[in-house]
Amino acid sequence: MSSSPDFLLYLSCLCVASLSANSSDTISSREPVRDSETEVSSGKSFKLGFFRPGKPASRYVGIMFNLPSPTPTVVWVANRDKPLHDSSGIVTISEYGTLVIMNGQEIVWSSSVSNSLRNTTAQLLDPGNLVLKDSSNGRVLWESFRDPTDSLLQYMKIGIDKSTNTTALMKSWRSPSVGNFSAGIQPQPILQAFIWKNSVPYCRGVPWNKLIFIGMPGMQSWYRSGVNLVADNNGTIYQTFSNADQSSILYFFLNSTGSFQTRTWDPSKKDWEVKWANPRTECDFYAKCGPFGSCNPKISPMCSCIQGFKPKNERE
Repeated sequence: MSSSPDFLLYLSCLCVASLSANSSDTISSREPVRDSETEVSSGKSFKLGFFRPGKPASRYVGIMFNLPSPTPTVVWVANRDKPLHDSSGIVTISEYGTLVIMNGQEIVWSSSVSNSLRNTTAQLLDPGNLVLKDSSNGRVLWESFRDPTDSLLQYMKIGIDKSTNTTALMKSWRSPSVGNFSAGIQPQPILQAFIWKNSVPYCRGVPWNKLIFIGMPGMQSWYRSGVNLVADNNGTIYQTFSNADQSSILYFFLNSTGSFQTRTWDPSKKDWEVKWANPRTECDFYAKCGPFGSCNPKISPMCSCIQGFKPKNERE
């Protein structure tokens, strides 16, 4: 069966520049990843390599699902704010022990490590976590799971870590820069998922009842046993999950328009199916009906006042 010119052009615009795979899942100063190569995790679930997201000549280094798809599903991007513009880039370990993307002699991106070490390696683990380790004792110095982009994978944590005074948020991406939306956990007044636009509340998520997120369709049948939200007395709060059905592939994604989605892989279509997305209706937008307002998308008008209050403007 022949392919149409339009289809071939589409593939060429969304291609991964990864033609060969390295024999191991480890990156070192002696074994860098070049633009024509990919690093594949030991269980073959994820790969790391260079890609370009469309017609522009911008090239990025990302972690992708290792799936039989014509377009890559990128779940983490290193140099999302500083793309390369040719195919001369490499991923390697610097003389100071940090993981870097090099464009000739220029460092385009570097992992943040407070103390420099000489003997380090980076490894792509099968859950999709890229870790930088001290080779002498295996201690993890940096990991991509602590620096999320627009995707939440199994065992990744999104939230507030008081021990390190850091906040991990999902951040949307619109090449060649970070997007306008972020998603995370809002601790007050009740624990719930939340989406912000330019740091301003945009969409109130579903609340947590200590078992599941209330109002997420199908959650019990998909992955109830694997979703967890931890809140300790020291102020550390984070959400994580493990897919209860390990025969399927599932992850969360925050797209460039602020839609927070649950995606599952359909092997028959070789594509992702969106099982759930937020915002779902107009009532999911933050403060849609104003103070003391109640929103019901099934009636018109959708906004009304709670008992004891009346509208400032009856006509509106």
